[in-house]
Amino acid sequence: MRAVVAREAGGPEVLSYTELPDPEPGPGQLLVRVAAAGVNFIDTYRRGGVYPMTYPHTVGVEGAGTVVALGEDVTGFAVGDHVAWHEGPGSYAELVALDAQHVVHVPDGMDLTTAAALPLQGMTAHYLVRSTFEVQPGHDVLLHAGAGGVGLLATQLAVARGGRVLTTVSTPEKAALSREAGASDVFGYDDFRQRAREATDGEGVAVVYDGVGRTTFDDSLASLRTRGTLALFGGSSGQVPPFDLQRLNSGGSLSVTRPSLWHFLRDEEERSWRWGELFAAVADGTLAVRIGERFPLADAAAAHEALESRRTTGKVILGA
Repeated sequence: MRAVVAREAGGPEVLSYTELPDPEPGPGQLLVRVAAAGVNFIDTYRRGGVYPMTYPHTVGVEGAGTVVALGEDVTGFAVGDHVAWHEGPGSYAELVALDAQHVVHVPDGMDLTTAAALPLQGMTAHYLVRSTFEVQPGHDVLLHAGAGGVGLLATQLAVARGGRVLTTVSTPEKAALSREAGASDVFGYDDFRQRAREATDGEGVAVVYDGVGRTTFDDSLASLRTRGTLALFGGSSGQVPPFDLQRLNSGGSLSVTRPSLWHFLRDEEERSWRWGELFAAVADGTLAVRIGERFPLADAAAAHEALESRRTTGKVILGA
């Protein structure tokens, strides 16, 4: 099979499109032919060495495809099933062996590209809006990168729960996409602190969902109302350096949390709940999934460059 391998820690140039032996499904595993793989910032963090990894390693953790073989002791799946996953190391490949417990059936009528776009960004948007800080009617929400994959999904989920969503974007085209998703106010990054205050009559927002990190963190804190929450869930501009916790006191008894998806998928019940709500939202039209760009598997390095430049919108997908 062909696959994308990170030879060492570094930039997109360390990615190599190469031939590898076909994987074999072990006990409790499925062998899946990958139709589409999701491209995520976690892939770039692992490629770049932000998250410790062994090298070389096949990149990617997310995708959708068709079951082609079953390992021992697998129940509930059959050859030919359409499935999706969010914990599948080595997903930038034509074939991947997956633990069955981390795989879900794709609902009838959902195409595999859409299914591949939902797991990580959809689950992230869900745990942010439903669990990290549960949006309620009347909450003012500030969401960075409003036209990105998580941004578009989280905006729709928060609006559906009665929140008013303010977003930041970098271009007029992205602003239009963010408004289409339901954002009531869309700002540039240079003045979002002041604009968020103005939009809330000086009070500040109840929560900031910040996946940008280093360049937005300080002004995100300053955008919060008294007892507001900053959920820092990523660092597309770089990691936030250590800061003085006393700033949370002087800012109005603020809270900062650094959530990670894996801590919000701790058992089968929680995974099923999140998957069920996401699939239902897509089915009833509450949630629209935007595929912003699609690259051939061989062009994974270009996909990483596009994502890290923050010029993409919606979901970036690798596929044949």
